[in-house]
Amino acid sequence: MFIHINKEKVELPEGSSVKDLAEKLNLRGPNQSLAAKINGTLRDLVTVLKEGDNVELIHFEEPEGKEIFWHTSAHVLAQAILRLFPQAKPTIGPPIENGFYYDFANLTVSEEDFEKIEKEVQKVIDENFRPERIVFKGKKEALEKFKDNPYKCELIEGFKEGDEISGYSQGEFFDLCRGPHLPALGKIKAFKILKTSGAYWKGDATREMLTRVYAISYPDRKLLKDYLFFLEEAKKRDHKILGPKLDLFSLKEEGPGMPFIHPKGMIVWNRLIHFWRTLHDKAGYLEIQTPQLLSQSLWETSGHWFHYRENMYAFSIEDRHFAIKPMNCPGCMLYYQSQSHSYRELPLRVAEIGHVHRHEASGALSGLFRVRSFHQDDAHVFMRPSDIKHEILNVVGLIDEIYSTFGLPYRLELSTRPEKSIGSDEDWEIATSGLKDALDAWGQPYRINEGDGAFYGPKIDIHIRDTLGRSWQCGTIQLDMALPEKFQLEYMDSDGQAKRPVMIHRALFGSIERFFGILIEHFAGKFPLWLSPRQVCIVTVADRHNDYARLLAAEIKQAGLLCDVDDSSESMNKKIRNAQLMQYNYMLTVGDKELENRTINLRTRDNVVHGELEMKTFIDTILKESEDKALTSCFAKEVVENA
Repeated sequence: MFIHINKEKVELPEGSSVKDLAEKLNLRGPNQSLAAKINGTLRDLVTVLKEGDNVELIHFEEPEGKEIFWHTSAHVLAQAILRLFPQAKPTIGPPIENGFYYDFANLTVSEEDFEKIEKEVQKVIDENFRPERIVFKGKKEALEKFKDNPYKCELIEGFKEGDEISGYSQGEFFDLCRGPHLPALGKIKAFKILKTSGAYWKGDATREMLTRVYAISYPDRKLLKDYLFFLEEAKKRDHKILGPKLDLFSLKEEGPGMPFIHPKGMIVWNRLIHFWRTLHDKAGYLEIQTPQLLSQSLWETSGHWFHYRENMYAFSIEDRHFAIKPMNCPGCMLYYQSQSHSYRELPLRVAEIGHVHRHEASGALSGLFRVRSFHQDDAHVFMRPSDIKHEILNVVGLIDEIYSTFGLPYRLELSTRPEKSIGSDEDWEIATSGLKDALDAWGQPYRINEGDGAFYGPKIDIHIRDTLGRSWQCGTIQLDMALPEKFQLEYMDSDGQAKRPVMIHRALFGSIERFFGILIEHFAGKFPLWLSPRQVCIVTVADRHNDYARLLAAEIKQAGLLCDVDDSSESMNKKIRNAQLMQYNYMLTVGDKELENRTINLRTRDNVVHGELEMKTFIDTILKESEDKALTSCFAKEVVENA
């Protein structure tokens, strides 16, 4: 029989499996042929092929390959833990972005247990079981199999009648699972338990607290070594540690999930906002500010009261019900309604840096990345259908300028109509084609996520990549056909008819707090000069140099730059070390020689000593660096050019 793979025909004997195909193609490595897509459906390697099947072998490098590898590894972890702690009750063990976890009831473990669990994991891997899929005849059979595990029974009860229910066995271990799984456990060449924590069953704070064990595995030991190095680097850059250390922000028990931005943090914050405002002013945006507290009736009109109520803070004032806004959109709809509009005004670009609040579970809060109080750099663009492509290109242009300024590469994803949606087929076709045409015209690669759009319209998500290669979803562009309809928004068209505008929601930073946190980690607290809250520190050798240092500081400040003087009684080496720890971009040492020659002695943040220098040369050089928003110091280059 013939099957198709990579647009080629391959001949196999009747009754051959995907595993036979992989062996014929010599794709047997630990990272190769983990499973397969047969006619678009994921299957195990033991699946028997039929004449004409289209086969795509799944390798570890692909997202689906990692999911299969890590989900199988979660079963290995559970098997090892049950051997050591037979009283434990396994619940769920899904793959996550990096690795996997497994939640257990009736289990208490700590870091001291990790080594013995890992040894047992290795024993399971060495036994090289071949996971086998078993399909139950129905709920009754599945419930009987898991009758001693109430958590598995609850999951089974959640299946609809007629749904296929399956499990996987490997040696003595059997788990509820839809699969697919690795063909053999021997493909797992490296395994590491990372941490343990508590987790509520099904994420519900009213349910039982379980023990969650996080781990990661790889088909190659070097991949694990590289990942552990990455974790160490990420730990050094952790904004929750660096932020308070650099006196940028703090988090208080009195306001959980509501950050306090400190004076040095406000310097960074205000420069981000100024940069954002400058770009938006140039791009033809108006800026508004809408109230944080608005009536329940508004949120009912927008639909948030019925679909987002559990995340909103609400209360009553004088017998009227109000809610603090979780998003800015309805306020902008009221602004649009405040006057009539003509087609001549469109596209109308309205921006707002709105302070919003959302109720997040306390366990989900994480520094500046997951908060309850934050600022969104929203904008809503009201336009005619014919404007869609042009306006999307304008927004993508802003995205490119913003992220490239911070040295953040990005990729774009177009998400199309989901199964549950509102609006006509014609509206969706116009909206999706507009987004796609704009992305095609932009000329950069993008990915299409079929069926992953919002219920009210297609969207473009922007994923940035930081210095460590981590991906962050920050900005988004969404076409909305729901809110203009709900708020009965209109404009008078050229034919004299009242028509409904098309609307784009878009945010570029996303949450300014979150973007701030990303930048702290991206730069490891070493902000480029234009963004830095500590640009220059002048270090005096002795008290007799203090007056000269203050004159220099005044000159630097007069040029519009930030400068501090350390004239403390500490040793010069200690003062320089302190300035380096606080991430000053430049350190100027002044002693007898500099005082006599009216010069400075320059040291950069990377601890390179550039020596004696004229003050004017220094100021002119760093002014250009700041104005250019340079990501690295251009000082040494400028000195060479001026020499």
